[in-house]
Amino acid sequence: MPQIIPIRDLKDTAKISQMCSESKEPIYITKNGYGDMVIMSMRTYEERLGMADIYAKLAEAEEDIRAGRISDAASSLSDIRAKYNV
Repeated sequence: MPQIIPIRDLKDTAKISQMCSESKEPIYITKNGYGDMVIMSMRTYEERLGMADIYAKLAEAEEDIRAGRISDAASSLSDIRAKYNV
């Protein structure tokens, strides 16, 4: 469940840092009852960036499959061996 805190609670930076470290989810900050910011630990941020990169690569691979830009492993290995005289 997402954590939502008012912006005034950002004064206690040690508590906020601990909350970020303990949670694998972003913490949503509200201002006057409306969403304003999102904070998270560096570890969570880097994990999310990594997952976004994986999803982008998967989408690219799926597009290659749809467009017919594929080859089987045996022919790919054969081409590599021929190219590098292995």
